[in-house]
Amino acid sequence: RGVSLLSPFCYRSCLFVALHVALQAAVYGEYTWEVFVYCWELQFHLLLLLLPYLLLAGNMGCFILCSRANPGIITKSNHASLVKIYAYDGVLFQKGVVCPTCNMEKPARSKHCSFCSACVHRFDHHCVWVNNCIGAFNAKYFFLYLFSLAATAAAIATITAAFLIQVVLLSNMMHGSYIDEQGQEHAVEILFLVQHLFLTFPRVVFMLGFVILLTLVLGAYCCFNLYLALTNQTSNEWYKSRRYGCSRRLTLQPHDRQVVYKNIYSKGVWMNLKEIFKPPTVLERKKTT
Repeated sequence: RGVSLLSPFCYRSCLFVALHVALQAAVYGEYTWEVFVYCWELQFHLLLLLLPYLLLAGNMGCFILCSRANPGIITKSNHASLVKIYAYDGVLFQKGVVCPTCNMEKPARSKHCSFCSACVHRFDHHCVWVNNCIGAFNAKYFFLYLFSLAATAAAIATITAAFLIQVVLLSNMMHGSYIDEQGQEHAVEILFLVQHLFLTFPRVVFMLGFVILLTLVLGAYCCFNLYLALTNQTSNEWYKSRRYGCSRRLTLQPHDRQVVYKNIYSKGVWMNLKEIFKPPTVLERKKTT
């Protein structure tokens, strides 16, 4: 079991990983064989054209680190030290709660992952795209992986859009006209341009629409993860606080006693962000208490 914890691909489904790789291969295949070649002929700067490949290299490095790293699996050997890292807030995390599967008391901010069949220290979520849990010890890799993936999609979208705009400008289509089915002449409009480009470069236009959508989705998710990092929350904690009505609202406790939930783990923007890249140890926590 100790070996399998360090080799998550050995016992979890790789379906989404294969889908992720296939999508990247399709996008980069189209970018390489059409966009890159056309842009090179139009004398785009070489460094600009190579930017998506440089971002891909960084993204794949973060992907491998994130998927292979131990997210913070709680075992009997490290349980005593991990349970001292974070204090119990008494609302989201109660002292004395035992995980029925691992048969150990759950440290604060931990959660049992059914996919990994283990409790994870500072559990954020189980990411199917990297086929691993996101916890205290690989959160920094996931953070960089996510932002590099969004940057990659944005770079490809920008270069592809610049290519299509250049094609329109060189063809002088904006100053032209066309005759409709009724024989009437019309000035060229945006819709006509899009239709013309789609008929001329169907795969390029389809890829552009896909990467633009991907950029928007990933950009929004990046902003959400940045918010979580700056406020020292995990996705699990954010969801639980909303689910139980803990955030910015009063929470009912036994005997109808009302308390206001407060995130006790936030230490300020800089320290919160630092905690992602350098998870606290027991010694560090003792120095701050």
